[in-house]
Amino acid sequence: MKLYMTPGSCSTGIHILLEELELVFEVHLVNLLAGDQHKPEYLAINPKASIPTLVRDDGSALTEFAAIAYWLARSYPRAHLLPGDVEGDSRVLELIDYAVGTLHGQGFARLFTTEKFSSNPDDFEAVKTQGLNIVRQGFDIVDSRLPAQGYAVGAFSIADAALFYVEFWADKSNIALPDNCLAHYRLMCSRQAVKRVLMEEGYRLP
Repeated sequence: MKLYMTPGSCSTGIHILLEELELVFEVHLVNLLAGDQHKPEYLAINPKASIPTLVRDDGSALTEFAAIAYWLARSYPRAHLLPGDVEGDSRVLELIDYAVGTLHGQGFARLFTTEKFSSNPDDFEAVKTQGLNIVRQGFDIVDSRLPAQGYAVGAFSIADAALFYVEFWADKSNIALPDNCLAHYRLMCSRQAVKRVLMEEGYRLP
């Protein structure tokens, strides 16, 4: 398989899941700042010009964090990356959707890609402020649902990989995490697969 990714991005969560599963795969770096995602050769694989993209053994490409994570969990059930019951699986998907759609898509996106939300530079500070508020409020909401100890939904699951990457962004952006989120982040950082991924992607362990 081939993982098209950018170090320190949302694709880090998928990278972690692949390492957890001990799968053999190739990493292909996509330099977003250089515009690699818009090059014809990449658009031929993923016309959305987004990351991550996982090209599977049959040559088909799968995009979107939630879809890739779900496919990995269902394809390798012995790893128990999903709880396996309707309530547990629904809670996992609920957290992934909120981490990816709200914390990332509405909050951090305004901080990292401000120009996509306004073409007027005079509006940039207001956009960033709005993004920061979304991030802080979002983590408060997640924090109220997290246990004080342990993983998000019982045992380690694909939801933890999604939550980790936005917690990682908060840490690198000097945004304070509420207590339960901070405990979750530290727990994730203690996992061997997470340590390997961060080192491979060029980051020091927190």
